[in-house]
Amino acid sequence: MRLVYLAISALLLGFVTVQAHAQNEAQDITNLLLSNRSGDCADYEGVYSASVEDVTRQQRFNSEIEISAESQHCTLKTNGIPNHDFNGPKANFANNVRELPGTFRIPRNPEKARNQTVLSQRSYDAILLNGVPVDLLSAGCYRPSGPRADKNGNVLAGCRDTDLWLLDPPSYDQYFGVDLHNAHAQPDGRYHYHSNPNALFLDHALDKPSPVIGFAADGFPIYGTIFKDSDGKIRPAISGYELKTTPRPAPPTGPGGTPDGTYIDDYEFTEAGDLDKCNGMTVDGQYGYYVTTSYPWVLNCLVGAPDSSFDKR
Repeated sequence: MRLVYLAISALLLGFVTVQAHAQNEAQDITNLLLSNRSGDCADYEGVYSASVEDVTRQQRFNSEIEISAESQHCTLKTNGIPNHDFNGPKANFANNVRELPGTFRIPRNPEKARNQTVLSQRSYDAILLNGVPVDLLSAGCYRPSGPRADKNGNVLAGCRDTDLWLLDPPSYDQYFGVDLHNAHAQPDGRYHYHSNPNALFLDHALDKPSPVIGFAADGFPIYGTIFKDSDGKIRPAISGYELKTTPRPAPPTGPGGTPDGTYIDDYEFTEAGDLDKCNGMTVDGQYGYYVTTSYPWVLNCLVGAPDSSFDKR
């Protein structure tokens, strides 16, 4: 399911013609890899569509995205369907994907706030340019007394974002049933990503920095994994989080054992990488979040104030 680069480079997202947009003609972005690195959401203005398949159910879907810009913000309207096939091999979705219209307002001139905003289960963390939200926190945690606790003492639902030992889906994906894009469907059918979408960019291409693939709830852009460092080397951005070295508390206080990434509390910020606590950095004067190959995968907090349109309703 690796995306194939389309030979129609003139249709790269963010370079849609004014005439096509004026006539409301949708540009086909099925399986499209992005190239634009602009941090201004207005540079992605346009109307887009894709034809994709729920591989497991063998059901066709149409993706619909419209991005419009005003002086202070952009508006991204989506029907919630990605621009790539989903479900299929490896996946075990507990819920079927449905079309779910959503409207997200992206600040055009985001600023860092005095205090960072922690991620919340009550809101989406970001929206990608293919119209699919990023929702990193799970509702699962270590709760051995829970009526549906598995053999490890974990439950997959019913936990709050303030609970200790919250499960990290990318490390527990055999239970969360995500597909090859690290995504699955919420109870209402909303398709969403828990980490690298494995779409929109090539995470192993080291010939140039990764493009912008979406925008966080505070308006700052989200880049793929690759950037050019201060020495001019093009390489993946490295997270500043590492696994803790001390054993977890033994049951029933904690799950016990050596931290291995199963839980968010297995990690601590050590400043060992390129990125800050929120998984972002400033490159060439532009602050942005970066997809990483380890926790926190996309972002861990918001440096700016989130827009209320990202609240779940």
